[in-house]
Amino acid sequence: MTAAGHRALRVTILRARAAIAVLCAATAGAGWADVAPADVRVAGDGIAEPVAAVPGDAARGRALVIARDHANCVLCHAVPEPAVRFSGNVGPSLAGIGARMTAAQLRLRVADNLSVNPDSVMPSYYKVAGLDRVALQYEGRPILSAAEVEDLVAYLSTLR
Repeated sequence: MTAAGHRALRVTILRARAAIAVLCAATAGAGWADVAPADVRVAGDGIAEPVAAVPGDAARGRALVIARDHANCVLCHAVPEPAVRFSGNVGPSLAGIGARMTAAQLRLRVADNLSVNPDSVMPSYYKVAGLDRVALQYEGRPILSAAEVEDLVAYLSTLR
């Protein structure tokens, strides 16, 4: 890749990070956690126990993935859905992700992808402590509720 190509990629990544930061600030919610984010137990490269008291719903998870608000997965990930006309390519494609990762691995990547890949531009959707550049009014609040994390895990698990 040329120097100009590297600069363009860096600008794209920085813009994605800025868009994600704005999205995080705009969509952060309060009082959503069934299991407090601080109480989540990481084992190996996953979170084995669900973070919500109720099982995830794949249909709600699909809606979260393809919506261009809230989680905004399609900003960075290609999604194997006919309803998605345009999607990002900064992150890996989600096609076949359910065959490549267990529910525990998916849960950790949704909840706190930065613990798996510190260089990732993907935000930690369920982590509330130890984050950088969080607006004061959103400190201590996860981007996604515990139920939404489980909904995403349920949907992503179907992508085989």
